[in-house]
Amino acid sequence: MAATLRAVRRAFRPASNHVRVMMREAFFVWLANHFSRGKVGTKARYFALKLAGLKLSGKVIVMGPVTVMPPGAGKMIVIGTRTFLNTNVRFGAGGGITIGKFAQIAPNVSFETGSHELDFAPGRSRAPVTAPIVVEDHVWIGAGAIILPGVTIGRGAVVAAGAVVTRDVAAKVVVGGVPAKFLRHVDEQP
Repeated sequence: MAATLRAVRRAFRPASNHVRVMMREAFFVWLANHFSRGKVGTKARYFALKLAGLKLSGKVIVMGPVTVMPPGAGKMIVIGTRTFLNTNVRFGAGGGITIGKFAQIAPNVSFETGSHELDFAPGRSRAPVTAPIVVEDHVWIGAGAIILPGVTIGRGAVVAAGAVVTRDVAAKVVVGGVPAKFLRHVDEQP
């Protein structure tokens, strides 16, 4: 056992701290993605993702697998208490992602904080742009939705399945479509 721990420590001792953080994140995200579903696997996944650098509050449920890009961006993901993430959630987290309490994230949802400028210069790549994503408390995001850079989704809002959210979403509304548009208001129960 001690020899195994020494071997793991040696593996996580590359030349720079940044590389070590990326390797640690990659290992623990990979590990989290290979736990089985169920009570034990869910708890193990929670702790593995915390070790990967994600800031998870208490009682977050991650069904997994998750994708964190770019490597090393896990530390820019903050998820609030009693939030539920279903399978195949992708965090393009270069700009930072904050998810509030009691949020429900369906399968195949993508949070993309990075994009590119529309303007270009011949012979050059388009300049990258990043902006944070904020999902407030009690938000429900439907299956296959895509949340783009700089978006804030207000408290109690619902994003319909397959929606592409390009602009801020007000609190207590339902949005859907490509691009996402207002559909109706949501009532808050006492």
